[in-house]
Parts: sequence; structure tokens; C-alpha cells
Amino acid sequence: MFLVKKIVALFFYPVSLCLGILILGLWCLWVTRRQRLGKGLVTLGALLLLLMSLPFISSGLLTPLEYRYPPLLNPEIVSWGQNGSTSPKWIVVLGGGHVSDPRLPANSQISAAALGRVVEGVRLYKAIPGSKLLLSGGAVFDPVPEAEVMARIAGLLGVNPQDIMLEMDSRDTADEAKIIAKIIDKGKCILVTSAAHMPRSMALFRKRGLQPIPAPTDYLVQEGLRPAPGRFFPGAGGLWQVQVAVHEYLGLVWAWLRGAI
Repeated sequence: MFLVKKIVALFFYPVSLCLGILILGLWCLWVTRRQRLGKGLVTLGALLLLLMSLPFISSGLLTPLEYRYPPLLNPEIVSWGQNGSTSPKWIVVLGGGHVSDPRLPANSQISAAALGRVVEGVRLYKAIPGSKLLLSGGAVFDPVPEAEVMARIAGLLGVNPQDIMLEMDSRDTADEAKIIAKIIDKGKCILVTSAAHMPRSMALFRKRGLQPIPAPTDYLVQEGLRPAPGRFFPGAGGLWQVQVAVHEYLGLVWAWLRGAI
């Protein structure tokens, strides 16, 4: 089921979806006599590709996800409750993808999203005395667990190895919530993940009885002080934003159907 949902999701991503519509339209035009249908499908595929590549449209899809929870700008004021002085102050950093290529340094083996999460986790670790990092990520499509690579990067950034715990058995966010709930024993933690991924992560962790404090990072939608001209021209960045948004909305629906949120 895990592999099936990964494959099915690929067909809903913008490039796959638009190309599929275009190919079907061309097939109608060149192989069948359904010319009107073929022209309609080609037009639809091209129009969808154009619209989804426009940043001001793609950001509109992603903004409700990314800005549901504000960034944790002042971590030192987080209230840890009565046991905060004795219990570990957990900063949970979720994995975001990696490829264990031995030719590259650790920081080049993980995705940009995962690197942003690790950096944010280290920032919070250095701002909160007595905190510990719980780095999460298993070996999904790679023989090396992602948490191991994340730990090497955290070490390079000055984190004490004794303050790092690894969770290396999960395959997806639902697994991470299930396993981490047993480690923390339904306690409070700071949850670090990409901003778009945060709503789904918060729902999954709360369902497991945890008390996560959101610390979103890796924002794809950023508003400058002045509008940039490129915002109104199509580009690959817009398609990537739509893909991330579609991935998260599909993930929320899937988790809801399975009763995980």
C-alpha cells in the first residue's frame, strides 16, 4: 500500500497530469476521428500547464498550507510545563528526502527541504538550554537511513552527539508520528518540518496524543517588500509549488480516509 500511494500520487502532479492530458489529446487527433475532443484536450492540457506555472497562482494554492502556523521566532519563551526542567526538551526534526551518494558531503546528500529542517532544528537547539534533537527518517528508497545523514550534518553544525537521538524505522509521516509517540511518551515537543508539510504533521502527531509546538521552515512562498516581475511569468518554480501543494492535500485526504487524523 505504501508503494501504491506513492505511485498514484505521481499521476496527480502538474507535469504528469498536463502531459497525460496532452498525450491523450494528440492521440485523439492523430489516431482517431475525435478531432473536437482531441483539440479540447490539447487546449486543456496546455492551459493547465500555463496556469500552474504562474507563481501568483501557484503561491495561492500553497499559502494556506505554509502560513497556517507561524514560524517559531522566539523559542526561548516556549513553556514546557512543570516537568520542563527535568524532562528532555525534545526538538523533533522530520526527514525530507535524501540520496546517500558517497561522492558528496552529507549536506549535499539530503534534499533542500531536509537541509532546511536540520538547520532550523539546530537553531532551536542552540536557543533552548537542555534541549535534545530527535532526528527522524528511515531507509525508504535508500540503504542508509536519512536520520544518520541528518545527524552528521547536525554534528557539523556544532550539536553535541550526546544530545541527538535517531529514529530510523519510519517510512512516512504517519510512521514517524506513531514511533515518536512511543519515544516521547505522548509529551510536548517542538516539531520541525517544511511549512507546507506542517498541517498534516501536526494533525498526525496530535492524533497520537503528542503535544507538538509547530516550528515550520523551508518556506516556498515568500513575499518581498516589492513585487518581482518574475511573479507574473510562467516558470518551473510555479510548477514545483503546485506539486508540493497537491502532494500535501492528497496526503491530508489519505490520512483522513484512513482515520489517522
